[in-house]
Amino acid sequence: MLEFELTEDYIELIKLLKVLQIAENGAMAKTLVENGEVVRNGEPESRKRAKIRKGEVIKVLGQTIKVI
Repeated sequence: MLEFELTEDYIELIKLLKVLQIAENGAMAKTLVENGEVVRNGEPESRKRAKIRKGEVIKVLGQTIKVI
C-alpha cells in the first residue's frame, strides 16, 4: 500500500495519479479514470478532477493508495 501525505485541503484525482507516477502524464491519468480503472473508497470514480481528501483510499492498476 502506498501512502500519500496531503499538505493541502485536497488533490485532484488525475494530479494524484501523476504525482505518484502511476500515470506517466495527464493523458494517461485521464484514460485510467475514463476506462473505469479507478476505485475510490470502494466505489468506481469517473470524475477526473474529483477532490481527494485525507482518509480516502484509491485503488488503481492493482495499487492501493491511502491518503493521509
